Parts: sequence; structure tokens; C-alpha cells
Amino acid sequence: MNNIVGLLLFNYYFAIVASDGYLLETKYIDVPIDHFSYTTNATFKLRYLVNDSYHGHGGPIFFYTGNEGDINNFAQNTGFMFDIAKSFEAALVFAEHRYYGTSLPFGNQSYVSPTNLGYLTSQQALADFVLIIDHLQDVYENQKNMKKLPVIAFGGSYGGMLAAYIRMKYPASVFGAIASSAPIWQFNGLIPCEDFYRITTSVYGSYSKKCATTIKNTWKIIRSFTQTPAGKANLSSLWNLCAPLNTEGDIKTLVEWVSEIIINMAMVNYPYPTSFLTALPAYPVLEFCSQLDSLTWKDEYGLLAAIGESLQIYTNYTKSVKCNVIAETSSQLDERGWNFQACTEMIMPMCSTEVDMFENEPWDFQKYSDECYKNFNIRPRAQNEPILEYGGKDIDAASNIIFSNGLLDPWSSGGVLITRNNNIKAIIIPDGAHHYDLRGQNEKDTNSVKIVREMHVNEIRRWLNRYYYDVIPKVERV
Repeated sequence: MNNIVGLLLFNYYFAIVASDGYLLETKYIDVPIDHFSYTTNATFKLRYLVNDSYHGHGGPIFFYTGNEGDINNFAQNTGFMFDIAKSFEAALVFAEHRYYGTSLPFGNQSYVSPTNLGYLTSQQALADFVLIIDHLQDVYENQKNMKKLPVIAFGGSYGGMLAAYIRMKYPASVFGAIASSAPIWQFNGLIPCEDFYRITTSVYGSYSKKCATTIKNTWKIIRSFTQTPAGKANLSSLWNLCAPLNTEGDIKTLVEWVSEIIINMAMVNYPYPTSFLTALPAYPVLEFCSQLDSLTWKDEYGLLAAIGESLQIYTNYTKSVKCNVIAETSSQLDERGWNFQACTEMIMPMCSTEVDMFENEPWDFQKYSDECYKNFNIRPRAQNEPILEYGGKDIDAASNIIFSNGLLDPWSSGGVLITRNNNIKAIIIPDGAHHYDLRGQNEKDTNSVKIVREMHVNEIRRWLNRYYYDVIPKVERV
């Protein structure tokens, strides 16, 4: 154990649990609440999951950099790592992101104040992950007499960003990264702010232009229909809302709820049923548009009834939901934590225009800042902070990173879509949704994702060959 880790005096605890689908060992490790201060020794327990049943002597560690939610859910939806673990004799590790799942620095007080939330940053999370990796290297060396093992990071979406960032910032700890659907360029001035909504509109329009047009007409009708108390009451009943609409703030929340559902269906538009965000059928966008296009209406009430009925494909596909809570669109992700991060470091400018199917709304940083202050009593310091921290488009000095993106994924707007050099490669899945390539094999998989997964395997093998035949001999000679 090196001196830095030794000074941290961290303990680890573990228990074997069977997660739904994959067997994983749940472990906890004490990590600093603040990695970057020498004035406090406070720690908390960070959760990570391990499956080393395929781990051979000297085999790599495949390390998933956790996202904005319970790590169990991400592990169960990242079957690609399990599918290839045996052939690489790899140990699988899924690390939970601080402030999500059970990894709460201040327990049930973690979200009560900006002060407690202040340690929720990607920088702190990356430092957590590096400590886990360092600890695992010690464990495997002491228990199995293995020298330093190569670590390949995997991640999707925000987790994909972290997979790329950990390779960029901590190359001594991570030798390569598969960054799927990682919008590392979704920041100020790097892309047009309207691209995200433009892609979402294109996905719906590819199934039905009539469907996209109906969605576009919905926003104005929601607002006009709910101008009166009677209209609010009628729509609350029509859409089976748990709490009635009473204020203009409620209408704003409702519009955001519908918009997010529309976006989420595009994100998880997989060719088979899934339960990643919520229980959904195969190709939910197709199902939604087919349902909506099959209905007819003569007035505003009829259109809203048709939209509400079609939304049930997302809100109540299992027919078990008693009423709709418009404050959330996914039971699997922790929107509180991500909303805070989006108000501090992950400021991703987005706007919608007349050419897409969403309400016309320009990017307004001051308005965005005011909303953050209202919700968290904090304001973002600067729009370009993530660019200063992680380099924006100046990534050519990095190496051993694959950026994969599905063109049906709205988040591909901020993805790396063009190969930069032989060490930073971009792979496109033409018919792929959000981090589709990291999902496990399925008989309904498209040919394109099968090809992309094979490309991942070949690239990982190339990295590992270099590590075993180039890096390790040099280390042993020192």
C-alpha cells in the first residue's frame, strides 16, 4: 500500500449479495469526504460491487465508473462487461458515485444543505474511484501475488464521461477507457445548443412526422387548456396526476415532465423490452407514435386525451401505477443529485427553436442561474468551468479511449463523433440509442451494435497486449 493510501487509513467491509440477474459481491470502503483538503480526516463508506469469478492470474480489472444513481441498476444494465469478462479473465468492479445509492457522505443529511452537498463533484468522484483501484491492486497483490494489473474503465452517459476523464487525469491508474454515449462536448460554446432537441425531434420524425407534429402542437394546448381552474382540474384528472395542478409553477413542472418523458423514450429506444429507467416495451418511440397516430380528436381536450393515453407507454406500461408524480420521470435515477451537479459543474447549455418539436426556448444563463438559486441556494460560477477542468475539445494528448455514440441518442449531440487519432477513436452506431453497446447480448440486437462490441473487444485486446508486452517489462526493469 502506498504512502498516500496508507495515510487515509481506510477500512473496507463486504457482503455477498445476489443482484437481479448478475451475482455481485457488495463491498464498502472508507474514503475521504474531501480528497483535496488536508484540514479534515472525515470519511464515509463508498459502495462498490465485485465479480471476480472469471479473474485469472494477471488478468485485467474492468472498472465501471458509476453514474447518477444506484450502482446496482447500472451493473444490471451493463451486461457487455459480463459478456466479455471470461475471455479476458477479468475482474469486474462497479463503483458507486458519491451521493447516489447508499454512498451518502452525510447519511440522510447529505441533501439537506448546500454545505453538505458541496462535495458532490465529478472531481471528488474520480478521486474515490482511484482509491478503490489502488486498494484493489493491493488486495490482488497481497492475496494472489499479482503485480500491478491493467485497469480498463467502462462507463455510459455521465459514467462514460467519467470513464474518459479518469483515463485523462489518472493515466497511472487506468490504462484505457470505453466511453459510451459520453457527451463530453455538451458544454458552453463547443456545440450548437439546439442540437440535443434537434436529434430528439429527428428520432420521432423518423418513425412518424405526424407524431412529431402532434407533439409540437401539444405544448401550446397544455398552456391554453390550463389557464382556468377548471382546465387545470380537468387535465389533472385526465392524466391521472397524483397531485392536482394549481399554479403556474405546476404547469411548468408538467410541461417539463412530458418533455423529459419524450426525451427518455428516445434515449432508451432499444429493440427489446427494458427496465433501465422504467419498464418499457421494445422501441418505445415507435410504440408511442403508433399509439398516438392511431387516435383521433376534434378539440384540445381530445388531443390531450390522446397524448395522455400514449404517455402511458412510459408512465404505466406495467398497468401497476396508480397515479402519476410529475416531479420525477425515473425511479432508477436520483434526479436531486444530478440537478445539483447541473447547477455547479455540469452546465450543459440547451435551447430549442422553431424547427424542433419542443417549446421554443433560448439558452439564458441568468435564468438558469436563478433557477439553481431557487432550488439549491447556490449559483453556477461560470459556464466554461467544465472546459477548464477537463479540456473541452483539446483532448488529443490523451490516449487509449474509445468514444462510442448511437445516432438515435439525443446525447450524441455532445459526443465525440470523429476519430481524433489512432489513440482516441470514435465509433458510431447508426441505429443505436443511449449506451446501447454496453448492454448485454440479446437476440434482438441489431447487426451494427454487434459489430461495435467486437470493435471494443479488439481495441481492449490491443491495449492489453501493449500493457503486458511493453509497460509491464519496463516496470519490472526499474
